[in-house]
Amino acid sequence: MTYSAQIDTDRAVPLQPRAQGALCLVAKRRGAQSVIADLRQQGALKALFPRSYGRTLDAVFLNTAGGLTGGDRMALDVVAGPGAHVVLSSQAAERGYAALDGHVARVDVTLQVAQGARIDWLPQETILFDAAALDRRMSVDLAGSAQCLIVEPVIFGRVAMGEVVHSLHLRDQWRIRRDGVLVFADAIRLIGDADALLARAAIAGGAGAMATLLLAAPQAAALAGMLELPDAAGASLLADDLLLIRLLATDGFTLRRDLIPLIEALSSAPIPRVWRL
Repeated sequence: MTYSAQIDTDRAVPLQPRAQGALCLVAKRRGAQSVIADLRQQGALKALFPRSYGRTLDAVFLNTAGGLTGGDRMALDVVAGPGAHVVLSSQAAERGYAALDGHVARVDVTLQVAQGARIDWLPQETILFDAAALDRRMSVDLAGSAQCLIVEPVIFGRVAMGEVVHSLHLRDQWRIRRDGVLVFADAIRLIGDADALLARAAIAGGAGAMATLLLAAPQAAALAGMLELPDAAGASLLADDLLLIRLLATDGFTLRRDLIPLIEALSSAPIPRVWRL
């Protein structure tokens, strides 16, 4: 098995020591269950495996550094072998802290889903504080009959704490391929005065939190007609097997309250316990 998750040592060394981590997980089907076939953990990224009574392999990853700041490097590589079903979440909300000028945290996620397999990528929210700097890349490779559900929620400062994000560097790139063919590409770029950018009607209309959900599965079209979307959400059926949902909210609590029913509707497995309000 070849892993793509590795710590990038070719880049310039930051001015101060930064956190690095790599997590590689391979799942396989054993009878009716999905189980660990291989696991490698390095640096600040670790994985926990709560007891599951279903057929999925439930994995919860955590960043032991306690958050992300400029110069941090994290890489996650998850492989679902033929017929396996992996549900991934994070132990807690990730936090993007203020970074030194010119130093950006980087997170690379690679998901490989074999024939008849499925991955549900369900991390909890990423909370970005003032002066946070984060580049994140999501790459998903699907076999012909593979399925995936990708969910990424982001909170721009905590309203209850009176936090305002004046300065921000966020680049979030998704690439989804099926049998090597690009079927979905998306990029978010918010750099500068986040408070002003988020106030623009074409971006967030003043919302303090947002989420993107993508379902790549044969049942996408049928599920699209059954969803009950909140007022600040929109759905696009990009293809019969590709459903995209964008969601805005005033704060993190409202975002999670609105997200949970959508995740439950789109997932074929129970929502991870860490998601419960």
